[in-house]
Order: sequence, then structure tokens, then C-alpha cells
Amino acid sequence: MRKIFLSVSMLFAGTMLMAQATQKPPLHGKNWMAITGKPLAATAGSIVFQQGGNAVDAACAMLAATCTMWDVLSWGGETQAIIYNPKTGKVIGINALGVAPTGATPEFFKSKGYQFPPEYGPLAAVTPGTVGGLIHMLSEYGTMSLKQVLAPAMQLAAGYPIDAQTANSIERGKDRIKQWPYSKKVLLPHLGEKREAPEAGEIFVQQDLLNTLTKLVEAEQTALKNKKTRKQALQASYDRFYKGDIADEFVRGAQEQGGLITKQDLANWKVKEETPAMVTYKGIDVYKLTQWTQGPSMLQALNILENFDLKKMGYNSPQYINTVYQSMSLAFADRDFYYGDPAFAPTPQPMSGLLSKDYAKQRAALINPLKNNALVAPGDPYPFEGRTNPYKDQLKQWNFTIDSTGKRNFVPAHDSSVTAKAELDEYMDRLWRGTTSVEAADKEGWVVSITPSGGWLPATIAGNTGIGMSQRMQSFVLDETINPFNVVAPGKRPRVTLTPSMALKDGKPYLSFAVQGGDTQDQNLLQFFLNMVEFNMTVQQASEAENINSNQLWLSLGGTKIKDRMPRAGDLLLSARTPEPTREALKKMGYKLSFGQRTSGPINAIFLDRKHKSLWGGSSNNGEDYGIGW
Repeated sequence: MRKIFLSVSMLFAGTMLMAQATQKPPLHGKNWMAITGKPLAATAGSIVFQQGGNAVDAACAMLAATCTMWDVLSWGGETQAIIYNPKTGKVIGINALGVAPTGATPEFFKSKGYQFPPEYGPLAAVTPGTVGGLIHMLSEYGTMSLKQVLAPAMQLAAGYPIDAQTANSIERGKDRIKQWPYSKKVLLPHLGEKREAPEAGEIFVQQDLLNTLTKLVEAEQTALKNKKTRKQALQASYDRFYKGDIADEFVRGAQEQGGLITKQDLANWKVKEETPAMVTYKGIDVYKLTQWTQGPSMLQALNILENFDLKKMGYNSPQYINTVYQSMSLAFADRDFYYGDPAFAPTPQPMSGLLSKDYAKQRAALINPLKNNALVAPGDPYPFEGRTNPYKDQLKQWNFTIDSTGKRNFVPAHDSSVTAKAELDEYMDRLWRGTTSVEAADKEGWVVSITPSGGWLPATIAGNTGIGMSQRMQSFVLDETINPFNVVAPGKRPRVTLTPSMALKDGKPYLSFAVQGGDTQDQNLLQFFLNMVEFNMTVQQASEAENINSNQLWLSLGGTKIKDRMPRAGDLLLSARTPEPTREALKKMGYKLSFGQRTSGPINAIFLDRKHKSLWGGSSNNGEDYGIGW
């Protein structure tokens, strides 16, 4: 009788899940959809769409606006994008991640007492990539001028009513901001008063940044007046930033404050295009950027999970949570050892092996249905591409120490969502600061997914440019025994957490999705995808649905000591609404539980409804992310 009751209960729960109400309504559009981390920035995208721009133009406008509004990033950060080009039917990857500057070596950082590069300050900065990434996307796939696309951001830089979340983040970070003279000048307009940051609703003016953006537009417009082509004019803006007077001031300001970036570092840097990594999950082609991001880890997890009947387990049942958790642990162990900048790989990385279905079956066999495997380690994918692993001895030394002492956040402070029992100030600070995402699609078939980041508050502003410098250097390692492919070196890109996503069905765009949240990004995106594909949720339901997060991985951000970053086996974040029987079952499986009020992650997504020829927008209730459709 009990077994029958449980089956009926699970069926009823599944039915209720499919019909669940959402806190935010789904967005609907026929012509276009624009979603990003700030309401004003989504408005910037809608302005460009209404002026006749395509999804790339609108995405660039939203990217510029979010950087200007310090939506957890600024203009000196990095941009990662996936674009679907309807003219060719191809999916394109954009790598606009900066590189380690001259002098950034393991020996340099170790001499200063670091076990990882620092989290804050000028020594945390890789070269800026967002400006180049935006110009490249606009030049190759957009239709509008830089002047048109930057117009909303320039209006914001001239002065906009700052939101309480950003203003309060500045106030809480003011002690660190005061260490850097140019940051202090821009971000603390009320020095000496009780509150030194702007007040909510105050018109926040960034004259230095406005001057920089004006110079970019001037370079373009001058080139056009001199009969240059559109692409040549955009290149003139690009060159002014990376080789001209903007570069001079950026480098001067960075070095004055102790940074390493040189003029040659900027001049040598280039945007890269790539063919994204892809796996097929139950007939759906899922695309991620390659191993300089953590993106392939989600693809590995999907390959592993394809060996299980997840729908039969039931959404967020103990068995489902245990299976998803361990699949992520297996994928992240491989990420932590094998991923890094392929241009600097000491030997070719085994990506075809890591993404093979046969390797996934081998990894899936390691999942224990009764308890968590606390000793998950990187696998050996080399035989699955006909090679011998050159790191067998090193793998034997891979760190199995389980640190269960103390607490650490599941995502870094700049990038995290709320936890249960957080004080209001901490809640707001952590909720509204971090990486953002940009999603755009139009009726012509262009689809864009971007996960930009870097230069988050409290940021070091480089001279009189108004540009906050990146903090992405901390994603390198200094010890090759942790990861031989991700050791810091001048000119090298760190392996980042930033991971836009796209899925195609029957060769046509099906989903475009991204999220903030450090190492939790591909955890939340994996579950969002499964919510739609396995549990038939709408894009809005899937964006708000309760996810789990794991700490059984090496942290990519936060802390400069080995003990700060080490995997914590069995650390599991659950929704505070998780039923008691589920909690008890997971404890018996060896999990150490933490709880959060909202665990969806601030997911933004667009579902392309082929049946009705319309667009659905989903934007999580986790933050102030916002979308507009038409």
C-alpha cells in the first residue's frame, strides 16, 4: 500500500510541477527578444531593435549598457559569446578573453606569497577583452555603426539614476575602493561624508568613461568621413583602444597602481573565433565554448546522464540529485585537470576523448546509486582517442584530501546568489554583484548568447579611462600538479567559468541560455536544460526551478590559498523548501547539506518555438535580470 501511495504521490507531484506558477511571467515575442541583467540595459537592446538592428546589434548594445551600469562587470572585463548565423546555419564561438600580461609567471606570484594569483587589485587583471569582443561581433555579424550601438551606454555614462543594489555595493566596498585613486574618484562622489557612495536614485555620472566611449565613436566616424568601409571604421575604433591614446592611458594608470599590463600586451591581443564544442543529447545538439572555459564540463555531464532514466527518477528526488551531483563531480574533476588555453597546451588536450560517448559510459559506471563518491578523480580519456596519457604519474598525485572544516560559499561573493539566513545587506550585495548574461534573438534567425564578466566592484579603474580592470587572473593555477594546462604564463588565457550556451533541434535554434555564478554556472545550466528536456517545463518555469549546487570541485575564483580552493566532497546546496524525507535520504548518502531560499541561479534564456514561430523569454526570479520582447 505504501509503495502504491508513493507512486501516486510522485505522479501527482510531477503533474503539479508541470503546471507550476512562476513568480515572473514568461516573455513572448514575434519579432525579437532582448534579455539581460539590468532593466535599463534590456531597454537599450529594445531601442536598437526598434531602430532596425539585428540580434547581434542589440546584444552589443546590452553588453555596453551592462558594463556602463557596473552590472557586476565593467568595460575592462572579458566577453564570451555564441552566435547562430542564419545565413550560414553555423554556430560561432567568440573568445574575447584577455591574457596574462608580461611578467605574470608562477615565480612572480609565489614570490609575493600567493598560492593562486590575487583576487583584487591591478595584479588580478588580464588584458581587457570586452571592447574588442563587442567591436568584432558588431563588425562581423551586426548591421549598425558603433555610434548607434553605443548611444544608450553613452547616455548612461553621462548620468543615470543608479540603482540601490549597485550603490550599496559601492558603499560596502569603499574601504578597498579607497586604495585606488581613480576608483575613488569615480565611485565615491561623497568622500568624507557618512555615506561616500552614491545614493539610490542619484544621477551617477562617469565623465571619464564617457570620454573613452566618445573617443571610440570619434575614431569610427572619422574613418567613415575618410571614405573607409564600415569594417575599416570599426577597426579604427578597435585600434584606438588597443594601440592608441586610450591604450596609453590605460597602461599608464594600471602601472601607476602596480599592475603589469604593457602597451605591447594590449597591441598583441586579438579576438579569436572558434567552432564550439558540441554533443547531442537525445536528439538535441548542445553547444558550448571550448576548453578555455568550463563549458565542455556540462557536455560531459550530459553524456554521462544520457545513460540514466532521469525522468523515471523524478525531478529533485534523492536518486535524481545523487545522480546529477555525481555526474557533475566526474565532469568537474576532468575540468580541473585537463582544461586550459589550447594555444599554450604542453600537449594536445584530449577533448575528443573527454566528449566521447564511450568515455561517458565508463564514467557513468562510477556513479554509486546508494551514496556519494567522495574520491572522484580525473579519468583517462586518452585511450578513447587512440593516445597514451602522458600524465598518468601526475594523476596518481591528484589531491584526494577531503576538507570538511569550516564553510565556504558555493559561488564567489561577487557572483553569488542568496543563502538562507543572510542578513539583508549581505543578501543584496551578494545577489546583485557578479557576472551577467545577455540573450538576444530576432525573426531573421540570429541568436546570441553572451556571458560577460570582469571588472566587478570593487574594481581598480585604470587611470582616467573610467574602465575597471579585470580580476580574472585568479582563475590560473601556479602549481601544475593541480592542472598542467592552466598554469599562468604571459600571453595565456586563464580557464574561466564563463559559459554561454546554445542548443539546436533538427538543425534550427532551440534554446539560447546563460547564467552568472562562477563554478555553479554549468551546474545551473545543466539542470535548466534537463528541466526543459526531461521534465517538460516552460522556459520560465525552468529558469525559476530549484537546482542543486556542488562544492566537490576546485574553485576557480576566491581565495589565494590551496585550502580555500580545494574540493569539498559531499557539499550540497539545496532549496530551503526541500522536503524533510529528501534531506534525510541525502544525509544517509553522505551529503553535507546547506540551504538557500532561491537556488535557480539568475538564468536568462530564449526558447525558439518552431511550432508557433514565436519567441519565449525566461528570466529567473533570482535577481533583477529583465527582458523585453516584441
